[in-house]
Amino acid sequence: MAVLDTPDLTELPARERILLMAHELFYREGIRATGIDRVIAESGVTKVTFYRHFPSKNDLVQAFLEHRHARWMAWFNDALQRHGGGVAALVPALGEWFRDPGFRGCAFINSAGELGGTLPEVIDIARRHKQEMAEAIAGLLPPSRQRVRDAQALALAVDGAIVHAQLEETPDAALKALTRLVQALTRLVQALIA
Repeated sequence: MAVLDTPDLTELPARERILLMAHELFYREGIRATGIDRVIAESGVTKVTFYRHFPSKNDLVQAFLEHRHARWMAWFNDALQRHGGGVAALVPALGEWFRDPGFRGCAFINSAGELGGTLPEVIDIARRHKQEMAEAIAGLLPPSRQRVRDAQALALAVDGAIVHAQLEETPDAALKALTRLVQALTRLVQALIA
């Protein structure tokens, strides 16, 4: 089962069909590689309907990223809880995503690389996403004065693991490296608390 399944579009209102189709195409094939005409055709709406909901491709891109953020964070928080709710849950949770056949890396890293220089709103949304991801990670750590900094360091390691998993044939090396980093941080935090 896909980590972020796309529901059946036929029964949805036009705006949702457009957004979900854009989500699928932008994530799978890239934003620049996906034309508006293709989104219109595959979502089964007219151009008039499309432009009524999204006056420009930039509006659709921003809506896609907001939608992706909400879906991914809901999945991430749920996966962390399913795997125990502690910092050790990071690796198996991300392993689910990395091993999903539809995994194409981080939509926010990819979008920032594609459009960050021409659409500053993409950078703003990506920063907010990464900040909320770091906050979710902080919630896994025991209370300490270092908690926010440790969570930011782990979030950076997670981003590195995401990119590495995207580039390799399997995510195994990325997950092993992330496991070592989580274990090292756990030992350090325990030593500071003791």
